[in-house]
Amino acid sequence: MAELLVVRHAQASFGTDNYDRLSDLGHQQSEMAGAALREMGWVPDRLVTGSLTRQKETVASMGYDAIPEEHPGFNEYDFDDLLRVKFGGTIPDLVRGDRKTHFRTLRDTLREWQAGGLEGASETWINFKTRLQDAQTFAVEADKQRVLVVSSGGAIGQLVANCLNAPPEQMIALNLQVKNTAMTKFIFSSRAFFLHEFNTTPHFATPDAAKLLTYS
Repeated sequence: MAELLVVRHAQASFGTDNYDRLSDLGHQQSEMAGAALREMGWVPDRLVTGSLTRQKETVASMGYDAIPEEHPGFNEYDFDDLLRVKFGGTIPDLVRGDRKTHFRTLRDTLREWQAGGLEGASETWINFKTRLQDAQTFAVEADKQRVLVVSSGGAIGQLVANCLNAPPEQMIALNLQVKNTAMTKFIFSSRAFFLHEFNTTPHFATPDAAKLLTYS
């Protein structure tokens, strides 16, 4: 069966005025992920990203020269937009800058969004689920055996949850587990789509490399 390998983007610039770009560590993580795939002999015959800069920078720093195809369905949900709706237009500094507060608020906000709340957000939960299904269909529709997608944590969490017919709450748990440059593999055919591996990081296997592992 063919393989769809979905990699989360490397560390982005959390806490700065532009999250949507890789940090220096993010570029290093991407290089390590690309090297690990080459060492395993896993050569993609199709590259796909969403439209986000951090996704495109990740695939470039992984060492692939080809320009990837783009499908915005693989983009992350717009958490800043959800927060602005939740807090009446202004995101509290503590939510923006403190990691523990940020991720606690993320859980609560996603639960509210999934339940149909946060009216006025730029994207509904139903629309998010639908575009992920469309993106999955796009990625597997070509006659390719090894498809590499660079996406984001929430999108990957939803792809896995949908594949397993898991409840919406499980998407949140999966989302928060996905490490930067972690690899999630699906196998597929014209009739089937199965989860094969989730959130693997062979490039962080040694004690020294493990120090470079991040989640945001």
